[in-house]
Parts: sequence; C-alpha cells; structure tokens
Amino acid sequence: MHIRDFWKHLKTPELRLAWIIAMAADAIQIAVMPMFVAGGISPADTVLDVIVAALLIRLLGWHWAFLPTFAAELLPAFDLFPTWTAAVFFVTRREMANGEPEILPPGPAPAPRR
Repeated sequence: MHIRDFWKHLKTPELRLAWIIAMAADAIQIAVMPMFVAGGISPADTVLDVIVAALLIRLLGWHWAFLPTFAAELLPAFDLFPTWTAAVFFVTRREMANGEPEILPPGPAPAPRR
C-alpha cells in the first residue's frame, strides 16, 4: 500500500489530523529524546503527552487504547516506540478497513435464505 492510498482511506479531516498529531508527537519524542531526558519523568515530555492525549480524544473521541498509551508514555525510554501512532492506528483501523459502502441496485429486497 502506498502512502497516497493510505491517505485516501482516511475519509475525514479529523482522522487525517489525528494521524498527523500522533506521528509528529512520536517523531519529536524519538528525534529530540535528549531534550526530554530529565531523570525519570521529564516535564516537557509529560506536557507534550497531555496535549497529544487531549487533542486525540477531542478528534477521535474517548477510546480505551489511549489509556495504556498515556501510561506507557510516562515511563522512561518508552518514548522510543511510536506509541501514539500505534494507538491512532488501533482506534482508526475500522474506518480504514471498511472502505466504500456497498451500493445495491434499486428493486425489491432479496428473499431471506432458509
């Protein structure tokens, strides 16, 4: 699957923005890790995670996948794994898999099978 095909499957602007936010947060935490390493829990890292969690919940609604993701983000060194991106994938996978709805031709409904 090409990135363009993947992007087409994200039907709403909210889904696209959620993916962008999750990937950007993970990229910041992975690429700029030395800035966020201030002992066990970095205040800058925690603030970033709180903001990302709030934005994703606002865009996608509450989902249980966000709770363990947020907890994992509070642990040192878990920022090296793209947890926000994985959570957004988990939450949006149904919207991407459904694809286009089946459009039936007009006419009487088929008889039920026995």
